[in-house]
Amino acid sequence: MIKSVTVKNYILIDDITLEFDKGFNVFTGETGAGKSIIIGAIDNALGAKTSKEVIKSGAQSAYIELTIELKNTFDFSLLEKNGIETLGNEIILSKEITTSSVRSRINGVLVTQDFVKELREEILDIHTQHQSYNYLQQKNHIILLDDFALKPHRDNVENHREKYLKYTALLKHLEEMTKEVENKRQQEDFLKFQVKEIEDTKIEDINEDEKLSKELDILANTEKLKELSYSSYWALNGDGESIINALGSVKNNISKLSSMDESVHQAEEEFIGVYETLKEISRQMLDYSENKENDNERMEFISERISQLEKIKRKYGNTLEEVLNTYEKLSKELNSIEVSQDEIISAEKEIKILKSELDDLSKIISEARIELAKVLSEAVEKKLEHLELAKSRFKIDVTTAPMSENGIDRVEFMISTNVSEDLKPLAKTASGGEISRVMLALKSIFAQADKTNTVIFDEIDTGISGKASQSVADELQELSKSHQIIVITHQPIIAAKSDVHFYVTKEQTDKTKVNVYKLSGENRVKAIAMLAAGEINDESTAFAKNLLKN
Repeated sequence: MIKSVTVKNYILIDDITLEFDKGFNVFTGETGAGKSIIIGAIDNALGAKTSKEVIKSGAQSAYIELTIELKNTFDFSLLEKNGIETLGNEIILSKEITTSSVRSRINGVLVTQDFVKELREEILDIHTQHQSYNYLQQKNHIILLDDFALKPHRDNVENHREKYLKYTALLKHLEEMTKEVENKRQQEDFLKFQVKEIEDTKIEDINEDEKLSKELDILANTEKLKELSYSSYWALNGDGESIINALGSVKNNISKLSSMDESVHQAEEEFIGVYETLKEISRQMLDYSENKENDNERMEFISERISQLEKIKRKYGNTLEEVLNTYEKLSKELNSIEVSQDEIISAEKEIKILKSELDDLSKIISEARIELAKVLSEAVEKKLEHLELAKSRFKIDVTTAPMSENGIDRVEFMISTNVSEDLKPLAKTASGGEISRVMLALKSIFAQADKTNTVIFDEIDTGISGKASQSVADELQELSKSHQIIVITHQPIIAAKSDVHFYVTKEQTDKTKVNVYKLSGENRVKAIAMLAAGEINDESTAFAKNLLKN
């Protein structure tokens, strides 16, 4: 609950501090006195949209501070995660608004506006003529319906939520595993392709490409080689003037010389060796020339083979040795890949089981919601009748929706406040007086399930009077037993039911200023008398005292 609020330099307020009761708090005062400014400041501090226009004229900044007592059921880890230390259940929330910035702090720690809004959902439910209630938001209707149910149903809902979160997590995990397996398969297929491509090349000699290139050069120059080899043969032993014939004469002369002088015998043997070598070379040149033929088929084969080897080198290495090294590396990588479907199969089985359990549980929950919706619809209609909306119809509409963590239902509160109108979504109810009472009825019905413990009604009595005012007063007093209630009212009946009564005035001198007074005793009697009759006289004073007795 909000224990106190301090407002400085905010619109028409200089500096005020108000302390609230945990029960029923009421603001009264003349129209335009500034009552809504105080509610607006509280709303602003708890994350409502703000602007520099709220800074009081002549001031540098506006400041709002709330002392808030949190419920024991509040999730204090929300504060701890943001580095906020707490002492007991109290926190101090402040907001400073300057012309260039807005800063919010909790216990002195800077926090974001999004965090303040998240915290607000646990603290405050506010209704003004221009704001939506938590209850008006369709997304909250299913939560309110479930929270109002007995524990077995709430346990089913929580069980469904846990199973659904596990189910969706498994679906995501399955998707990731499936992608991983598919990636591995693609990787495996590619590696197999690469390994096979190298294997099909059948590299057995790392120098094969160089040897083939040399052979191809020889084959490409066959005619030239034949010409050179035959020309060499002819020069050596081709005709009468050949080198060998000439050397034959020299040989005969040396032999004769050797027979006559043994000292040249060694020279004779060496010359004969040279002579025989040249004759052998001559024969080789002739054989080479006669046997050398053009082999186009072999040339084509070598060209294709060299092209194949060059292609494989471009992909896997600069040399055939590097290609074979790459082959070994790819083979090891291929052997290391494990593509197993076991985990996928296991996850699919678990998903199937969970889906079946969710289907069964969601049907049970849905049936319970339909029955609960009927009971609550009747309860709200009775409450609306008590609040002088006797012709109203209220229905909690439960329809089928795609499965979510909340089940297979879409829940929406529907209402018609006139017999001639069809039921419409609660959020589209237009009349201020009607929506105030509808909200009050819902607050009363759902009080035990509501997370928030402070409810603010700005002008709760808009469009009502007489018996309706009395009914609203009674209902607010009853609701204040479970919630802190802060109300702006012009109805003396409502004001008289409060535990704390604040009176707001607007002072007009050279400057406009809002003042707030906490009333008691005769001052409170006078304020209620003014509300009742517009003036203080014996009759209005007696009426006010009578209201305060009841």
